[in-house]
Amino acid sequence: MRSFEQIRSRITPAIPSASWFAVYTRHQHEKSVARFLAGNGVETFLPLYNTTHRWKDRIKQLSQPLFPNYVFIFARIDRRAAILHAPGIYDFVRHGGSPAPIPFEEIAAVRRIVEKGLSVEPHPFLRFGDRVRLRTGPLEGMEGILVRKKTLYRLVISVELLVRSVAVEVDAVDIERVAGDDAGSRCFAQWETA
Repeated sequence: MRSFEQIRSRITPAIPSASWFAVYTRHQHEKSVARFLAGNGVETFLPLYNTTHRWKDRIKQLSQPLFPNYVFIFARIDRRAAILHAPGIYDFVRHGGSPAPIPFEEIAAVRRIVEKGLSVEPHPFLRFGDRVRLRTGPLEGMEGILVRKKTLYRLVISVELLVRSVAVEVDAVDIERVAGDDAGSRCFAQWETA
């Protein structure tokens, strides 16, 4: 004879485990969406960076989203209907018609950069480039794509699903090429000639 648990498991589908997802928000509603969801028990992550805006009559320091129009949430997919009813949310970022989970590693990398209080800013998305790893410093072990902006080196971290990236300033002496990345040799050749 079957136990009650065996019968229930056949009738009731397993509740999916929680994952990170991104929700697409109305323009300039990221902060209010994050506050609303957090107030309703949903774990949210809204990475911000500081920037200076200049108007004709004043200069002001602002805290802006690193990923405009997106808020990251950690939730079970079965809560999506309740989440979509939050004011200011258009929809989940989807892949193949279903909400697409974001790898934990990508969220962890962005969170680590923001929590360290380093100089960070949005960056055009990069898929190809020189893959490097930081050997020392507050972001030791983090991998990303190396870019050069004037005399500064930056490590670019990407969130593939959103096709968005962020860049954080790094010291060239802290960088090592990731093994097996042939493109990285171009980067070090450029350093020697620069």
